[in-house]
Amino acid sequence: MADAMRTLPDAELEVMQAIWACEEPVKRAAISAILDRTHPMAPTTLLTVLSRLADKGFVRIEKTGRSAEYRPLVAKEDYLARQGRKFYDTLCGGSLPAFAAALCASGLTAEELEEQRKKVFDAPVKFSIVIPAFKTPERFLREMLDSIAEQTYANWEVCVADGSPAGQSCERVLEQYAKKDSRFKYVILGENKGISGNTNAAMDMATGDYIVLADHDDKLTPNALYECAKLLQEHPGCDCFYSDEDKLDMDGGALFDPHFKPDFNIDLLCSVNYICHLFVVSHDLAAQVGGFRQEYDGAQDYDFIFRCTEKAKEIRHIPKVLYHWRCHKDSTASNPESKLYAFDAGARAIMDHYKRVGIEAERVEKGVDYGIYHSVYKIQGEPLVSIIIPNKDHHTDLDLCLRAIETRATYRNVEFIIVENNSTERETFEYYEKIQKEFSNVYVVTWEREFNYSAINNFGVTFAKGEYLLFLNNDTELIAENFIEEMLGLCQREDVGAVGARLLYQDDTIQHAGVVIGFGGIAGHTFIGLHKAENSYFHRAMSTQDYSAVTAACLMTKKALFDEVGGFTEKLAVAFNDIDYCMKVRASNHLVVYNPYALLYHYESKSRGLEDTPEKVARFNREIKIFSERWPEILKNGDPYYNPNLTLRKSNFALRDLKKEKIGEPYHLEV
Repeated sequence: MADAMRTLPDAELEVMQAIWACEEPVKRAAISAILDRTHPMAPTTLLTVLSRLADKGFVRIEKTGRSAEYRPLVAKEDYLARQGRKFYDTLCGGSLPAFAAALCASGLTAEELEEQRKKVFDAPVKFSIVIPAFKTPERFLREMLDSIAEQTYANWEVCVADGSPAGQSCERVLEQYAKKDSRFKYVILGENKGISGNTNAAMDMATGDYIVLADHDDKLTPNALYECAKLLQEHPGCDCFYSDEDKLDMDGGALFDPHFKPDFNIDLLCSVNYICHLFVVSHDLAAQVGGFRQEYDGAQDYDFIFRCTEKAKEIRHIPKVLYHWRCHKDSTASNPESKLYAFDAGARAIMDHYKRVGIEAERVEKGVDYGIYHSVYKIQGEPLVSIIIPNKDHHTDLDLCLRAIETRATYRNVEFIIVENNSTERETFEYYEKIQKEFSNVYVVTWEREFNYSAINNFGVTFAKGEYLLFLNNDTELIAENFIEEMLGLCQREDVGAVGARLLYQDDTIQHAGVVIGFGGIAGHTFIGLHKAENSYFHRAMSTQDYSAVTAACLMTKKALFDEVGGFTEKLAVAFNDIDYCMKVRASNHLVVYNPYALLYHYESKSRGLEDTPEKVARFNREIKIFSERWPEILKNGDPYYNPNLTLRKSNFALRDLKKEKIGEPYHLEV
């Protein structure tokens, strides 16, 4: 069986689907022709993916002259059956009742839904669900309205504004619902005022305490408003919140692509509208920001979310799927190219956000895909960046690292502080003399005590003259020549305390794309081993975003902040010192930001060695204990930049294995 019939990443699965759709043997041109209609792939990327499929045993490559042909070794039916079985066994424990519950809306039983209906809240709020309608297929509208009628929480109203042309409105359907239940309200506008104008007309009808945004062809889970009311009971000051969501196929018979989101993440929001649905805002806050703006049609919700979150007193996240987003051929959910204007509007919404909050950005450009944005910030002045690099022997690695920056990096105002740490090779010291003569901005300082990563770097900082510090491993090599600018642009923001980079192994797979607290019990890197050409979970590996921590293999921070929080904690001699530093940065009310566009190779700790002696293992266990005692709350409650529905046992944002992990349960590390 091909690599134990492992689950394929999105990019590989797309290529396999193209192969399955062709007659054997399959030529690369035929695969490309199919992908061009769905997800175009560069020739080099396609070759890489095909090679990985061959390595995994899914295809066989056959040479015919100078060209290659491909034969599937796994049948489509076998793969789908295996994956279906895997879902049944892994997520449902092989239990038929559990499987049935997973298939029903929200995963709740009829008894649980009935208990929700009986619940009496101490301070019930009224929700106004505002829906703009335009040429809505009757079936879809009925499904949306029915999903609201089935809510287990009863204090709501529906406000529909129909901007359809004469003779194409949904008035007949809306009238039927209004006659049955006075909570259904509607207005026939007689003209299309655009998505923003139609939504504002619906909001004008609202009398509730909170506004709930919904599209005319989507569906709510039956417990959606109950969960919203429950959150407000627990956090009465909250004036803005959102939930997880998934997608609904055209026929309404299948749910797929669940999006389990982090808690509020402003830099992720500036990279992609990850909030989207379900979005709820207090009536007062909606009135304060002024509703929707027509000039952002196509990204009007994105613009509205920015303005709401900027003014909100408290932003919360419900880590449950409460909204089903219908996916059809013209929706941005399934075909982003159908609404390119929407992405242009999104870029303008981001730039306007920056202007309102006082962040100077040069431009917002397309990221890895439509709907993913890359913000390029203005560099203020030309501040000196002090690059701190500990080194023990391995002068060849050090030279590659240093020389790549000196000769290829586009930011020039840097100095290098090489912290010599107990080297024994004569060639190393000869190199130090040579490199300091060759480059006037290279300084070698000597650490004369035992190895302690924290103390060594703190020592190096005492020699730094720069306003910004860039901690860098000696086994790194730049890929993006502007990586310093990418990091500095973020680090100059007042709200940012530390910035990390995307690091690749030599084989172009990910070594670091941010750190999640709780992975493996303490902390771990995200998306380890994912090829740079593969899609990650909702493009998270390629989206600038806030994380709880980033690795100090390449980390930039303000020197003043470094001094303020006390630098690296020297009790953590080897492990978790960079994670601990980031936690101190966050405790000082600063963000830790991961920037995928700051790209380097990291050849992974060549100079440190393995934890392969009893002494090293004992020290590692001590440092686990120290970190756990310093930051118990996040280990207990979970990382706010992750999601409790996702596993802590892997780095790929997979769903929790419910046979081994309860939702939200921390990973118990045994040492």
